[in-house]
Amino acid sequence: MSTIPSPTVAPSRPEVVTDGIPEASPRWFARAASGDHKVVGQLYVGAALSFLVFAITELVLMRVQLIVPESTIISPEIFDQLLSTFGPTAVLLFGIPLALGLISYVVPLQIGARGTALPHLGALGFWLYLLGGVTLYASFLYEPSAAGANPLPPLSDVVFSPTNGVDAWVMGVGMVALGFTLFAINMLATLHTLRAPGMAWRRLPLFSWSAAVSSWVLLILGPVMLAACAMLFIDRNFSGVFFDPGEGGSPILWQHLSSVFFTGAYTVLLLFAFGTISEILPTFSGKPSFSHRAIAGSMIAVGVLGPLAWMQNMYSAPLPIGWAIFAMAAAVALLIPVGLLMFNWLATLWGGALRLRAPLLFALGSISTVGFGLAGELGYSVIPVGWLLDNTTAAQADTYYVIVGAGIFGGFAALYYWFPKLTGRRMSEGLASTSFWALLVGVHLMAIPMALAGLDGQPIDIYKYYDTGSLDTYNLIASIGGFVLAIGVLTTLVNAARSVRHGVEAGADPWGGSTLEWFALSPPPPHNFDLVPDVRGAEPLRDIRDSVRSR
Repeated sequence: MSTIPSPTVAPSRPEVVTDGIPEASPRWFARAASGDHKVVGQLYVGAALSFLVFAITELVLMRVQLIVPESTIISPEIFDQLLSTFGPTAVLLFGIPLALGLISYVVPLQIGARGTALPHLGALGFWLYLLGGVTLYASFLYEPSAAGANPLPPLSDVVFSPTNGVDAWVMGVGMVALGFTLFAINMLATLHTLRAPGMAWRRLPLFSWSAAVSSWVLLILGPVMLAACAMLFIDRNFSGVFFDPGEGGSPILWQHLSSVFFTGAYTVLLLFAFGTISEILPTFSGKPSFSHRAIAGSMIAVGVLGPLAWMQNMYSAPLPIGWAIFAMAAAVALLIPVGLLMFNWLATLWGGALRLRAPLLFALGSISTVGFGLAGELGYSVIPVGWLLDNTTAAQADTYYVIVGAGIFGGFAALYYWFPKLTGRRMSEGLASTSFWALLVGVHLMAIPMALAGLDGQPIDIYKYYDTGSLDTYNLIASIGGFVLAIGVLTTLVNAARSVRHGVEAGADPWGGSTLEWFALSPPPPHNFDLVPDVRGAEPLRDIRDSVRSR
């Protein structure tokens, strides 16, 4: 007798059977290996703010040494080591990386892209930058460079700097320059290929426009510094003769190559601050930019003319007078684009319904502080004045004004403005106000006495001075200003660290912005946008609001 098989009963719910589900990677490893532009941007910002702590510590220690004449608090060897790391830390490990981090996070959102064109190249650029910074500071485990913020030959030669400190400086700065170059390639590829429909170049947000110009500057000048570092390393370790005048080399070649790069880095800080200011002022005045095209064109002019003025820092070198005149002409020509920018910012603020929040406060502080520094740089660019004041603290004061104005005020303005987009929370307005006034008072207390001391003949980069004239008073006040400046910096760092978890929830668009990053959630999802709108103007989010309102 045959048996009839019983029917198979299907399960009431579908079942998925799989074999060998891979385990999820640890969160730290996933972030380290990520090519997501938002993760890379956060890593840049976190590393830059960490290096800012090192830079401000070194500044305070140097000002402690200079607080009284003939001080012996810090030995000359340690002072020179602090000086040699402070310069690259302030500009190359803090100022530019903070700009690159916010550019990496914000620009793809502003142009309506779902990512970057070469994500892993962008991530590699960050890790090269971080490895360069670690290499520079790892030299403190044995003996760091004491050849100055810019190790000029022959002082950086093995005869005068026999330790490996200069090699660590060269390797660290070289890796940072290479990382910046890779970042620039990725950002330019993204801007050229991944803009949203309708996002023509004439409609590009001004912060993204400043990012494009900055990327071109880094792409052109990063390899220059990389070549200079390679030549110095070969001279020191493989009997090279690039900078040996006895063998046909030229020490001034290093000064030219490094000055080109550092002047370009200085220009990138300015462009970043200009782009940030140009985004913040329209948002908090309730008005569009007075002239979008004039601001964009002025940024291009600054990006071209700024690096061409590199020989302004070399007036004490044996330059032919024609080249010195060329440097002066490039520096003076910067008056036109910078003046146009200032005019447009004032016209944007004029008659607007101003909302005095932290981003606007720091943006205004950046305008005034950078203005002081550029006015001093203009006077210094005149050849007789440059000959008189070169390598004095008067020239250094102008540089401090611009670095603090663009790097700290401009960087903090951008951080306060886009912090809700990075974290979904806002920073404290009370702590922001305290930080702003401490920074503003501190930078003037430090820079003005330095300028007066330079007029009295105090040279730069000295570990002690003698009680002649009013140098003791100037240096005492400058040291107090440095301490106040450090308090302002640390207040914002505490504010940021506290607000990551305990800040007020911000929502997608806390400021009422007009660019596409505020169209995304805060923080944005991995794909940035569920729907990317067609762009029909330079203020796409304002166009969307108007369209919704009209319907």
